[in-house]
Amino acid sequence: MTYAIYAAAALAEIAGCFAFWAWWRLEKSPLWLVPGLVSLTAFAWLLALVEANAAGRAYAAYGGIYIAASLGWLWFAEGIRPDRWDMIGAVICILGASIILLAPRGA
Repeated sequence: MTYAIYAAAALAEIAGCFAFWAWWRLEKSPLWLVPGLVSLTAFAWLLALVEANAAGRAYAAYGGIYIAASLGWLWFAEGIRPDRWDMIGAVICILGASIILLAPRGA
């Protein structure tokens, strides 16, 4: 369930940030900011749902998922296929996030 929450949070964050990017860098309408703000609010709410004993640990693990999701956005939203180095980096990041999430910890 945690990975699904992280994936949804990543999609919300990327979509929200892209809305700002589109407004600022692509000169889209300021109306793009409305769904951007809604999306970024959803991102924060979703990230707060993750079961973790510390916010910093939840955010650190999320970072790895975010990197992989960003490459998915690159491919599906921007039409640029990630190369093998992107993919190797994403696998390393997912592995690191998984270690942070799944490591046995004492109470």
